Amino acid sequence: MKPAHARPVLGVISCNRVVDDGQAAQAVMTRYLQASMQYGDTAALLIPALPGLMQAHEIVARLDGVLLTGTPSNVEPKRYGEAAEKGEGPFDPERDEMMLRLVEAMLERGKPVFGICRGFQEINVAFGGTLRRDVGAHPELTPHHGPDDQSFDKFFDHQHPVQLVRDGVLQRALGRDELDVVSVHYQGADRLGAGLKVEATAPDGVVEAFSAEVNGAPVLAVQWHPEWEAQNYPDRQAFFALLGRALRREALV
Repeated sequence: MKPAHARPVLGVISCNRVVDDGQAAQAVMTRYLQASMQYGDTAALLIPALPGLMQAHEIVARLDGVLLTGTPSNVEPKRYGEAAEKGEGPFDPERDEMMLRLVEAMLERGKPVFGICRGFQEINVAFGGTLRRDVGAHPELTPHHGPDDQSFDKFFDHQHPVQLVRDGVLQRALGRDELDVVSVHYQGADRLGAGLKVEATAPDGVVEAFSAEVNGAPVLAVQWHPEWEAQNYPDRQAFFALLGRALRREALV
């Protein structure tokens, strides 16, 4: 039994990465953890993307919610019904597998699932949706990614506006109709998964956020990066405040 003062526990999925000395590592960018713990007032545990060594159902009882973060890898096309050769890596198939099992196990138990960037795409795939891979540079779309020759920090200077759906979770929580968001993605939602409701769109109509409720559990995901320099932006902090409320079983709005 948790002490009365204990913070809710957020599970944050890891990625399979290779560190400088060539060693395999489980990794999460610290900025996701800092924003979640500070503005969501949560404790956090990292979930290894090693589905051959652990099962999602072994750990979900210990978690109050899950966050699927952004990362450089893409979801494998076979996960949403397309030929493998159509996709462009890098891929992280072990994360894909752990993610699918984790989303299913959490929602079966009525526990919240939140997503950012790749996490947004993952949740869409988990709900049966598909992805498009051309949003980084399609000539008829709003630019969703900065030029490839920029530095890492400059990538995160790239922003565009999004329109929040009236009376949606985000619009009611933020009290705003439009946001400028950090956009760093080459892929995005194509067909939206069953039961997902649009929360925000880019000027070109590309879906930028969605929500759902499954077995009483809120699902909320954004394609943008609210964790980036969250200390300077109340609207970015608000995403993680919603995460904390969800973990505490409080109404989001």
